[in-house]
Amino acid sequence: MAVLREHRFWDKKNAWLFAGVGASRALDYSSTLNMRRRGDNEILLTNDLVDNHAAFAAVEAAGTAVSIGASYLFHRSGHHKLERWTSIVHIGVATSGAVRNYCLPTAHP
Repeated sequence: MAVLREHRFWDKKNAWLFAGVGASRALDYSSTLNMRRRGDNEILLTNDLVDNHAAFAAVEAAGTAVSIGASYLFHRSGHHKLERWTSIVHIGVATSGAVRNYCLPTAHP
């Protein structure tokens, strides 16, 4: 079993992973707004929150910050694989949700 060597938290790999988390959250933001414009309802948050664009952007930014914070906690405790996987899973889940939003049929004619 390979053990990851000690590395700086803000190394190149984490920088790219965190950028990916931010990009996937931005994609989720735009896909959710697109879904709402087409008349569908948000299932995880309230429609009122999503329709308040500033508040919804703050929620997306907070999600990115929490993900980076969780990665940092794993880094500090020496769980470097979990540190990386936190971002990888977050990117996958957020991107999958965005793709789902874009694939939903339009609710109103």
